[in-house]
Order: sequence, then structure tokens, then C-alpha cells
Amino acid sequence: MTITLYGIPNCDTVKKARVWLGEQRHDFAFHDFKKQGLTADIVAGWLRHVPRDVLVNRKGTTWRALSDAQKAAVVDDAAAIALVLEYPSIVKRPVLDRDGQVAVGFSPAQYAQIFNP
Repeated sequence: MTITLYGIPNCDTVKKARVWLGEQRHDFAFHDFKKQGLTADIVAGWLRHVPRDVLVNRKGTTWRALSDAQKAAVVDDAAAIALVLEYPSIVKRPVLDRDGQVAVGFSPAQYAQIFNP
């Protein structure tokens, strides 16, 4: 099983997810997308599993700082990918990829369901 957790290390929700995975003894790779970056292929892969309205965090400070025109331009997946590549902080965190199964956000119940269906 391959597990990759995408996020930013100082994000509280990412920290909680990392602790949960460690406590459950799941080996995982952490991908800091601020330092390691994201590619269009990675984001497109996520969007095959989750809607862009889930992936793009419209409640965060990055979204609020965008112009109205930038916000209005997110009308399809291609526009969402371009936005995420320009502003990686706009991604709702963390993004968990477990053998191609993608989940966004974290709660202990959500992860328990993913790992113990």
C-alpha cells in the first residue's frame, strides 16, 4: 500500500492527520507542496476523485485575497488546476492519496473509514 499525504507542515489539520497516521502505524510519505511543489498531473488526478469545490478551499485567506475576476474564472477543472498551481495554499488540506483513493480534509472518523472499511 502506498500512502502519500499532501499538505503544508505548519497546518494544524495536516499535523493532526500526520499524528493519526503515525499512531495507527501507517507508513506514509509526506509531500510538502509549498516546498516540493505540485504538478498539473497531480492536481488533475485529485480532481478525478474529488470535485473542485471540495479541493479548492473557498473559506481560507488565500481565496479571500483573490480578485473577484480570479474567483469567477474557476468554472472548470482546467481553471481550478491553473489556480492551484499558482496558489498552492488554496488547496483544502490535507490531501490523502492511498493507492489512488483520494480524500480531502481530515477527521479521525474519516480516516478510520478509509483505512478500516
